[in-house]
Amino acid sequence: MNHATSRRAVLGALFAGAALTVAPAVPGSPRPAPDSAPTVGSRPRTTWQLLLGTYTSAEGGGKGIGTASYDAITGAISAGPAITGVDNPSYLAMHPSGATVYAVDEQDRGGVTAVALSPDGGHRVLGTRSTGGAGPTHLSVHPTGRWLLTANYTSGSVVVHPIRGDGSLGERTDLVAHTAPPPGPGQDGPHAHQIVTTPDGDHILAVDLGNDSVYTYRLDENRGTLDQVSCAALRPGAGPRHITFHPGGRFAYLACEVDNTAVVCGYDPATGILSPGAPQPTGTGAGTSYPAQFLVTGDGRFAYLANRGHNSLTRYAVEDDGAVLRLLDTVPVGGDFPRQIAFSPDGKLLFAANQRSSTVTVFRVDARSGGLTRTGDAFPAPVAVCVLPYRSTSPAGD
Repeated sequence: MNHATSRRAVLGALFAGAALTVAPAVPGSPRPAPDSAPTVGSRPRTTWQLLLGTYTSAEGGGKGIGTASYDAITGAISAGPAITGVDNPSYLAMHPSGATVYAVDEQDRGGVTAVALSPDGGHRVLGTRSTGGAGPTHLSVHPTGRWLLTANYTSGSVVVHPIRGDGSLGERTDLVAHTAPPPGPGQDGPHAHQIVTTPDGDHILAVDLGNDSVYTYRLDENRGTLDQVSCAALRPGAGPRHITFHPGGRFAYLACEVDNTAVVCGYDPATGILSPGAPQPTGTGAGTSYPAQFLVTGDGRFAYLANRGHNSLTRYAVEDDGAVLRLLDTVPVGGDFPRQIAFSPDGKLLFAANQRSSTVTVFRVDARSGGLTRTGDAFPAPVAVCVLPYRSTSPAGD
């Protein structure tokens, strides 16, 4: 099946019905108190929260960005009210301050929406800006906190918006279309699927599924514009989707959803050049299981890959300072079509957003072996396509 055509058909059905990081995990950090821990004296109260992305225009979809809290020890999740006023928020990204979250509005007239977060649950939509393209599917915040980066999947372009002091967004400062190289086999054009900043902060990487490429850009932090540095080619028909860096910053792992492979890439911080290695198996056997995304533990010893068609999580041992992925096993995810996975801020839990079963499943991560153990029953979440765990701190006395 033509992958791009099938995705457009799915999105078209969604659009037809539409009305239109807090800090990452720190290895070895102290065990947090559970979310039910009371305030002691004048100490601030910390709770453990989830934001949930969905398709509001899909049958059985959510009403906006879902909210929930979770127990940091047991992994048990408790539902909260939805943040309404956001259409098809299929991917979410937190501002470094933890005060604002950003959502793509994945539809024909693509947009990005900023939402101010409040510890008391009084979250407030700050507004939406156009992405100048269709089907935005991924976004990330530049480490400076001053720029929002977005990938328009359907249009095959990447976009920059300035972030104001209050977390709201200004008009876009750049839009770059991926016009070369030509599309890969079975593709009708470029399809930008992800845009992220490299760990050194000096380059921006944009993964394009349609062109079987990963583009390297430099961001002009004064003007908010992107200048292309290089373009790394994957083998034709690979269909690269998401890239995730090893903590050492010299290697990254690429999930290729069309040819069902994983690729270890070398990264040169001095030049920004990405060098893809040979394709590796995902452990899911023959056929295409549409691998979605990698996670790497904070200590860099283990990596996990979500396989949507196989409904599993592949576990790899990371060796040679990040240069080698050694396949260990696959673990049933306990849901259908794991679209996205995320660690808790302390790295002790792994959450999987299962799109077709409308659930979130939770695993405890064994720090020594990298083993994954289910913590309990799946949590119902309408058309769950993204889960974003974070810690929220209320002022003393709240």
